[in-house]
Amino acid sequence: MGPEILRLLANGKRVLFEGAQGALLDLDYGTYPYVTSSHTTIGGIFIGLGIPPSSLGTAIGVVKAYMTRVGSGPFPTEINGKLADTLREKGREYGSVTGRPRRVGWLDLANLRRVININGTDKLAITKLDVLDELDEIPVCESYEVDGAKVSDVPSNHPDFCKARPIYSKIKGWRQSTAGMNKIDRLPKNARAYLDYISEKTGVPIWLISTGYSREDTIFVDADPFSS
Repeated sequence: MGPEILRLLANGKRVLFEGAQGALLDLDYGTYPYVTSSHTTIGGIFIGLGIPPSSLGTAIGVVKAYMTRVGSGPFPTEINGKLADTLREKGREYGSVTGRPRRVGWLDLANLRRVININGTDKLAITKLDVLDELDEIPVCESYEVDGAKVSDVPSNHPDFCKARPIYSKIKGWRQSTAGMNKIDRLPKNARAYLDYISEKTGVPIWLISTGYSREDTIFVDADPFSS
């Protein structure tokens, strides 16, 4: 596998590597012990394919406009009750193999920044923006409170992360349908503001926005994801 990929790269070909499962399930960098048995962060490419890190060009992080998780483990921004059920149904948030209902939560920027740093993410692809269409306001986690102290990063100690309580900023919702939109200038003003907020707080530009399940329900902010 490795030699063939290296030959393609040496001949100027573009090779797309796609990871499976979320970064927080990574054996080393996830929320241990609630993890999978492999490396789901960017290092898995080099371990799994036998190619050097210098082979990698652009790293694109695929992120939902909110957060989900299947199974147990710390989830500071988890939503419960009727709203969680509504978002779960609208986003079809069920395990692709097991069919288990996914836990649903607000976007956690502290967690997202950590994952971006681990993976060296250059650009973001924000998916399922339309799931948030009906909300009056959208809480976004900026940091945590742990044992009465404000913490800006994900605690490295697992028990501390289990105790973390989210500190939210509130972003005004747009209360308009974005479903199926494929041009960024068609998005409601507040939807654009939400996306700009994510990009500003993470320091990573947004390359793509999805607004539905069809391939056509896609906004390309940057036509070429490999451009600098």
